[in-house]
Amino acid sequence: MEQNNYQGGLQNPINTGFNAHSTATEVIGQINLTGKTAIVTGGNTGIGLETTKVLAAAGATVIVPARNITKALTNLHGIPNVQIEEMDLMDNASIDAFASKFLASEKPLHLLINNAGIMWVPLRRNSEGVESQLATNYLAQFRLTARLWPALKKANGARVVNVSSQGHQFAPFNFEDPNFYHREYETLQGYGQSKTASNLFSLELDNRAKAHQVRAYSLHPGSIKGTELGREAPLELFQQLGFVDAEGKMLPEVEASLKTIEQGAATTVWCATSPMLSNIGGVYCEDADIARISADLSSTSGVKLYSLDEANARQLWQWTEETTGITFNIQ
Repeated sequence: MEQNNYQGGLQNPINTGFNAHSTATEVIGQINLTGKTAIVTGGNTGIGLETTKVLAAAGATVIVPARNITKALTNLHGIPNVQIEEMDLMDNASIDAFASKFLASEKPLHLLINNAGIMWVPLRRNSEGVESQLATNYLAQFRLTARLWPALKKANGARVVNVSSQGHQFAPFNFEDPNFYHREYETLQGYGQSKTASNLFSLELDNRAKAHQVRAYSLHPGSIKGTELGREAPLELFQQLGFVDAEGKMLPEVEASLKTIEQGAATTVWCATSPMLSNIGGVYCEDADIARISADLSSTSGVKLYSLDEANARQLWQWTEETTGITFNIQ
């Protein structure tokens, strides 16, 4: 019987030998990516930048689509095997143009790493009325993957890696009001449902695409210090969550629990390159291993079953096609 990860059927750690302290360089080891092409969204900052560095050092040609070309040129300066292209994840036409340009090159795409994301933002909607975290963290992943499908299929062995988050535990996907027109906006609820959507997308994409040797994964990179993810968050919010003191300084116990950038990129790189995943897909990973199912309401690790549910995954795919106007036929 063909295996899939609906309802968490494959969601068990496989004892990789890595852990929360492992770095991206450690997990890639001696893997050689010469001749492989990778696209890394958000690949010029934070864990995306570290992902780009490690893949490029292993020999891959890494294409980094960026909204701010000047910033990307500065951050990626001196890294070999890197190409910078223009793309804005909040602009559908920009995503389509980037994908069309790549397809015109007729290159196969071996690794698509949907790393870019936003968090802690006030209520915004794109030109189609979609809440900004849902648009950036999920719908842009779906759109870019769908547009690049011919190149992924051409690789005869490709992986799509969607950087999700433990934050999916904040909320399931709200099919009744995903864009907060009829309910009060809470930024972490918006973030949570966008990451749940990313998990469900990875699950359904893998099941549909594996016949074409394309596998998909979602992951939690960890809570990481030194990224730009919290740049729009008000200080009061971090104080309410118990992250910082009255003066805005991070509490020592919180800082001690955070990963470095190098550790934060490890699970992404592991999902993209590990031979241990050659025959496994659709799983949610953390700490460079397949995560456990989180059945304990008090647990902050692992993956919630609502983000691995077959009915939710199929419904989300249909909703996404209707919302984006894209029919993602995998054939």
